[in-house]
Amino acid sequence: MHLPTLRQLHYLTVVTELKHFGKAAEQCFVTQSTLSAGIQELESLLGSPLLERTNRKVLVTPLGEEISKRAQHILSLSADLVDLAKFEHSPLSGRLRIGIIPSISPFLLPKALPAIRDQLSNIEFVLIEQQSEELIRQLHSGEIDLVVMAFPFDIGQLKHTIFGSESFWVALPKEHPLQNKDQIDPTELRTDELMLLAEGHCLREHALSACQLPTTSYRTTMQGTSLYTLIEMVAGGLGITLLPEMAINSDIVKHADITIRPLLNREDKAMRELGLVWRPSFKADDAIQQISQYFSDAVTQGSYSV
Repeated sequence: MHLPTLRQLHYLTVVTELKHFGKAAEQCFVTQSTLSAGIQELESLLGSPLLERTNRKVLVTPLGEEISKRAQHILSLSADLVDLAKFEHSPLSGRLRIGIIPSISPFLLPKALPAIRDQLSNIEFVLIEQQSEELIRQLHSGEIDLVVMAFPFDIGQLKHTIFGSESFWVALPKEHPLQNKDQIDPTELRTDELMLLAEGHCLREHALSACQLPTTSYRTTMQGTSLYTLIEMVAGGLGITLLPEMAINSDIVKHADITIRPLLNREDKAMRELGLVWRPSFKADDAIQQISQYFSDAVTQGSYSV
């Protein structure tokens, strides 16, 4: 019985993602005719069309979607076979691709990476910054090995470990009526002043949860693409925002013309957990354990004060 090749499955997953033969061929480092021929061979082998080709775009058939989804799983397992052999031979060496969300990376990495690179000098670290949903997709497809992210977040059957947690602080413009309070109760925050990251950032949902606001119905006319943008908007008097604790001693906050106060934490709602996520088939336990410890040390080092 003839079986699909990994190359054919890879071609299909990339076309399914990009919906464009030319761009997919570039990403696969082959000519468009080579990629197209590979997918046609796969369709012939399976006896069913997987893609609908038009002059303007590529449409994926329902079967193509399902085959592509399973192909991603097969490709990730294949990549893990190589990683398993690599880490068995030399557990703390080789390349490790780590995805990390934007609301963690600028604050955690400068504290954690020096120790990680010093103690794990034989590992080449490749860092990818993206939103949580995209990183989980890349993890499933085998494009990355680990994800550093915040919880709660639905990771399905993936494995994870929590290395820290942090509270939220409120960033206020100078002379704001709440600036004289030692702590700010979530009920004191005016929703018409609250500025959050754009939808798709998990920090948005965590901040809404900390304020005890519904994540599905809350809407705001002021959204930022990064915490840096939100901080500048607060300094400009455009509203208030919530910051994760690890951000408050950063240079951007220290030098911003704003006031920050801790958010009153009721029943651990004004918190988010920080953790590492990986595929069950990814066998690099020693590296994961050590990296998790270094991230934990970075979270706890120093005191967060104003």
